[in-house]
Amino acid sequence: MAHESTGAIYAAAGANLAIAAAKFVGGALTGSTAMLAEGVHSVVDTANQVLLLLGMKRAKKPADTRHPFGYGREIYFYAFVVALMIFLGGGLFAVYEGIERVRHPSPDADAHLFGYTVPGIWVNVAILGFAIAAEGVSWIVAMRQFWAEKGKSSAMRAIRRSKDPTLFTILAEDTAALIGLLIAFAGVVLAYWLDKPSLDGWASVGIGFVLVGMAVFLMIETHGLLIGEAADPAVVAAISELVRAEPGVLHLNEVLTQHLGPTDILVNLSIDMADDLSAGEVESLVTRLDRALKQRNPEVTRVFIEIQTQADHAVRAAA
Repeated sequence: MAHESTGAIYAAAGANLAIAAAKFVGGALTGSTAMLAEGVHSVVDTANQVLLLLGMKRAKKPADTRHPFGYGREIYFYAFVVALMIFLGGGLFAVYEGIERVRHPSPDADAHLFGYTVPGIWVNVAILGFAIAAEGVSWIVAMRQFWAEKGKSSAMRAIRRSKDPTLFTILAEDTAALIGLLIAFAGVVLAYWLDKPSLDGWASVGIGFVLVGMAVFLMIETHGLLIGEAADPAVVAAISELVRAEPGVLHLNEVLTQHLGPTDILVNLSIDMADDLSAGEVESLVTRLDRALKQRNPEVTRVFIEIQTQADHAVRAAA
């Protein structure tokens, strides 16, 4: 899904860059705190997409003596940084600015464009309408790619099962952005309609809480990937089935897997082999297993096989 993820990232980055410019113009012309908070949010999102692209590029670096298993986890690190930036750069800033607006409310100023005076409410509504349309296009692109990847699984199960954080991070960002835009729209309109400028500030606070919640969710999901997660249970079951079917294997003691990257799985097997196998036959069996596992699942890139009797493995596991 690397190509599809990259497409979703570029779509999101382009949309956020255009939206950020429009929001800042609107915020500068009318003094709306919700618009300013949304502008900062869009800038943070654009920076996040750049970070994800950087992480994807660095994750492709070949293994070397210092990192013999490669750099695949770089993408997990950058995804965690993205979640942290959403929390600090977007969420907390929006809450702070919103509280300041609630404490010191003031109506949105009229905008002066090309010699004409335009009510601030219409400037903000027009910009937010444009932002919702642009963000909606980006969200649809991300949702289509995510829907294609998740298959028949539920959305939450697909996110927890996914080992590629780029796609669900973009989807989460776009979802939070759309919710934030709707909150900003409601805040701006209600502040004008009810003549309560403080509602604009409360909208900014609401946007901040949405971003903080989304950031915490992404932190939890990327944390597991960062410290190392096992392969999908279906992959582990397929490995077990293949090993048990191999002649000469008396017992499969244990299957340990770990994702070194979204498409890079390390497999460690502990197996009990028949005692009457010669050294050459053991070598052939190990070679066949290595080749078969990698052919069965191209994401399996490294296979380590430990030969242990079932009894010895049970003793060590108990210890």
